[in-house]
Amino acid sequence: MDAWEVLLGTPGPQPVFIVLSRSASEAEAIDAVRRGACDFVRKDALPQLARVMVRALDASRIRTTKEDSQAELAGSVERSTALNDELRRCIEEERQAIAREVQDDIVGSLAALESDLGWIGWQAKEPAVLDHVNAATEMLQHAIGASQRIVQDLRPQVLERGIVAAVDWLADSFERRTGVKTAFTSTREVIHAPEDVQLVAFRTAQAALTTIARHAACSEVRIDLSDGENGLTLEITDNGRGLTRADLEKPRAFRGLGARARTVDGRLDISNKGGGAGTSIVCSVPLAPVEGSLKTARLQT
Repeated sequence: MDAWEVLLGTPGPQPVFIVLSRSASEAEAIDAVRRGACDFVRKDALPQLARVMVRALDASRIRTTKEDSQAELAGSVERSTALNDELRRCIEEERQAIAREVQDDIVGSLAALESDLGWIGWQAKEPAVLDHVNAATEMLQHAIGASQRIVQDLRPQVLERGIVAAVDWLADSFERRTGVKTAFTSTREVIHAPEDVQLVAFRTAQAALTTIARHAACSEVRIDLSDGENGLTLEITDNGRGLTRADLEKPRAFRGLGARARTVDGRLDISNKGGGAGTSIVCSVPLAPVEGSLKTARLQT
């Protein structure tokens, strides 16, 4: 067994090892198997050795195949995760590029056109012409507003004011748009976090509120943002119908949010009580320690 221990410490695959002994006790045989031996055969039962060898070789091949499959699967998962992360990064960059084009070209052109319509309306004398100008101006203002909302969805400029202000803006916009009472609290007036972490938190809140508006059938939503214990935590809770098992088992249900959280070493947890008790979505991301005491501030829409 001392030689076996030395052999285990050498590089390469683990060999098939069968203990063949006349004097070893039952306890020593059990210990040998516990330490990695494939089997134990007494010399007075030597005719069994061939069968034991075949069985040990078969078991070794199965173990090797399983280990290779697990390694291949782990590598595949790792490559898939890296590919997904790169894809999300590319999507985010493309979002920003499209948002800049919409902001600089489309919104700018619509604003110039609105100015020209205003001049035409000021010069026009015929009531019919004024009616058409006013109708066109109204449609143009709607198009400008829609373009600005698209830009905001593609590239959340509000994040330039910080994650606290951005989530507060989301909560206020959600309440005004849906009529659902929405309360937002934060442990600080300003939370310092890397840009990618802030973007993950913002997108998580954005997607969760969209899901709540479509499916929760709730009357209240609470959003809590904190940076205690060297981590950023975003929790969104509603008092709606809750999620059914079928909701959670849908192929795309919350997987995108969980994958997005993992890009910054975070995690997504969903707590569902059902029966009208509501749902809680928690996104937690580790942060580097920040000096200074914890200051509490409450923001509520």
